[in-house]
Amino acid sequence: MGLIRRGGCQAVTACLLSVLWSAQLGAQTPVPVSAEVRVDSSVAVEFGQLTANAQVRAALEAIAAGEPETIAEQIRLTEIPAPPFLEQQRAEYYLQQMQRRGLPEAYIDAEGNVIGLYRGSGEGPLLAIAAHLDTVFPLETDLAVEQRDGRYYAPGISDDGRGLTVLLTLIETLSSSAITTRGDILFIGNVGEEGLGDLRGIKAIFRDFPKIDGFVSIDGSGLNGITTGATGSRRFEVVFTGPGGHSFSAFGLVSAIHAMGRAIANISELETPSEPKTTFTVGTVSGGTSVNSIAAHAAFELDMRSNDAGELVRLEQRVREAVQAGVAAENTRWDNNGEITVDFRLIGDRPSGSTSVDNPIVQVAALAMAEAGGELQALRISSTDSNIPMALGIPAITITGGGDSGGEHSPEEWFDPRDSERGPQMAWLLVLGLVGVEGTSAPLLQRRAP
Repeated sequence: MGLIRRGGCQAVTACLLSVLWSAQLGAQTPVPVSAEVRVDSSVAVEFGQLTANAQVRAALEAIAAGEPETIAEQIRLTEIPAPPFLEQQRAEYYLQQMQRRGLPEAYIDAEGNVIGLYRGSGEGPLLAIAAHLDTVFPLETDLAVEQRDGRYYAPGISDDGRGLTVLLTLIETLSSSAITTRGDILFIGNVGEEGLGDLRGIKAIFRDFPKIDGFVSIDGSGLNGITTGATGSRRFEVVFTGPGGHSFSAFGLVSAIHAMGRAIANISELETPSEPKTTFTVGTVSGGTSVNSIAAHAAFELDMRSNDAGELVRLEQRVREAVQAGVAAENTRWDNNGEITVDFRLIGDRPSGSTSVDNPIVQVAALAMAEAGGELQALRISSTDSNIPMALGIPAITITGGGDSGGEHSPEEWFDPRDSERGPQMAWLLVLGLVGVEGTSAPLLQRRAP
């Protein structure tokens, strides 16, 4: 069922079956959520003026006609490796594409982000729109794209090869059209969205560009959902240290691995609320020297997530207590023959947050999706680059790039290009609606107070 109906002064109210899912893990969990998207009459009027503009509509047709080349570019980008912290090769290529398509002053910043500013008339807000350069796959992964049964298969072909390509299409469309936007648009190919990248690229953007008024991330494929909420996460490497010794002659000495095992067992018994969804997992373990040694060192990596900041704080406190109890039990078990200590090392911190469905950025996205032929079926809570601006109170959403996909974060990741032109068409209308078009429509993204 669709969410968009226009009429009267309160245009849309609907109830939907929302899907709460993590883009980072590619997992989907259907959860019934009551939500509403209301399109104010003033927003609908401005958006209607925008879509009636002949140049805007001509650009929509040009996007559709150019989709085969957009797909070809998606393949080229996908085949350039970009593991976390090793995005440079793809970044350099992406910089060339930004410059060639109309942003000659684009550059790579100190964090590794590729940045290009499209200047409007100076009478509107500053909108940042981004797609992430990095993938989850190691450098040696075979990234060659294969076409089978109408689909394209390759690691990263959708996440986020699609988003990166849509961004380039927007740049080229703006540059080749005669349209002058009222606001400025900051285009970003950012690093650090996946894994231990910890959103470092977007954290740097909002550190260096404090006057951004709104943010849009393009991540993955499809055209039926908008991410308006941010799943927060805290990640730790938990390190256990002890004296170590020979397995036979030093028997009775405390063991770092035994302490770690006790701690993990304690953590596994914790219970968390299903609403707001709150989760934990011990993802990796390591330690020890040899089979005949009492371990002097052990460590595990822990991931904790929640859609609520308070629940995440409470979970972290309970985990810390569970770990300390495990250490104390190991020390006591061997009559304090040696001592195990533990250290929590923060390796990931993604804040939670949300953008109100009443904010114009959500309303315009819903209208743009409908105009492009999509059907809004889900408001999502997920972990994306939008976490950072949402936590800062800056209007932000994550949208998808059209087409269809599956197998994200696996070697068999695929992208189906049927109707995929609708993705960049939606993004085109969304961006123009937010920043405004000179002589046609006012910006619907509000400038933030200084």
